[in-house]
Amino acid sequence: MKVLQLCNKPPFPAVDGGCIAIKNISLGLLALNVDLTIITISTSKHPFNPDNYTEDFKKRTKIRGVYVDTRINIIDAFSALVTSDSYNISRFFSPDFDRELREVLLDDSYDVVHLESLFMTPYLDTIRNYSKAKVVLRSHNLEHLIWERLANLEKKSAKRVYLKHLSKKLKKYEEKVLNEVDGIAAISFDDSKRYSDLSCNVPLITIPFGIDLEQYNIQEKSIENEVSFFHIGSMNWSPNIEGVNWFIDTILPNIKSPSFKLHLAGRDMPAYFSQSDQIINHGEVESANTFINQYDVMIVPLLSGSGMRIKIIEAMALGKAVITTKVGAEGIDATHSENIFIAESNEAFISIIERLMNDHNLVKTVGENARELISSKHDNSLIISELKSFYKQI
Repeated sequence: MKVLQLCNKPPFPAVDGGCIAIKNISLGLLALNVDLTIITISTSKHPFNPDNYTEDFKKRTKIRGVYVDTRINIIDAFSALVTSDSYNISRFFSPDFDRELREVLLDDSYDVVHLESLFMTPYLDTIRNYSKAKVVLRSHNLEHLIWERLANLEKKSAKRVYLKHLSKKLKKYEEKVLNEVDGIAAISFDDSKRYSDLSCNVPLITIPFGIDLEQYNIQEKSIENEVSFFHIGSMNWSPNIEGVNWFIDTILPNIKSPSFKLHLAGRDMPAYFSQSDQIINHGEVESANTFINQYDVMIVPLLSGSGMRIKIIEAMALGKAVITTKVGAEGIDATHSENIFIAESNEAFISIIERLMNDHNLVKTVGENARELISSKHDNSLIISELKSFYKQI
């Protein structure tokens, strides 16, 4: 089977959840001996660098990157307000990428063109014009839902109006494009249900985020000290920074224990997070797994977003207990107090933290159960086998 994978960001280095998800699809397909070719968008935020790839990976995928300037352009964004275009999507279209895609499609034939995220759908016309391949959309999120939730939480009326306008345009685009592909591989059952509710008439399957557990080695910690808490995530993703700000402003002042501290790590970490004595700002760390292994409980205070929180899956794979919201737990087949903690109110969030601060046994038990869950539900080899079967089905 020959597959062309079109990526909105390079799979390596795996600096955020999106990159990790793309990388694991690529490696999984190669492990199943799929004849894989990759073209990726390269941006200022996520540049493509051939030195980040092994010679074997480059040889087997013929990976190439095309620079696309996806930075926000105020004039274009304003123009999109009075047109039918969704600026969030259209800024990923590039004549240079389109030209590279045409050349690849003319040079060879493919069974499947795999689109990583909604942001690659502007190239659908080119694929249809130059290939007979079936097109599968790998949905990482329902994009309109992210902005809809952000709008509902926004306190400033002008910004709230703009975000609602943005979400409506995205929803209209998603409704239109979902029946223009040949199949959709959603990342969670929640998102699959939402696609069905949007009148999706093409084959639809849930392909959750998969990992290779051998890459997630648990390091035992001393239990002499209090339970430690951490959060890791890219702060250039709006739901992450919104959630951490909410935690610092709303939850942190109400935690009774003066010894509570939260370790923060991630890309583009704002310096103002260091202003509190209870926050330790590590900034961007070299290894997410090394950072996660140093602490006990992951806090994921998400109020908006869609899809699946990949950092939660990784922390669970490393045997960590996780405290999150109902939104944060979406797409993860976990059970509150058994393999995850789901706080449905501010009071519940505070109560769970205070309960865990001196209960190493509970933290350990829930962490072990979390690892078991990931082993049974998120094994990458099994998940990619399902994806390949879906390719054959369509």
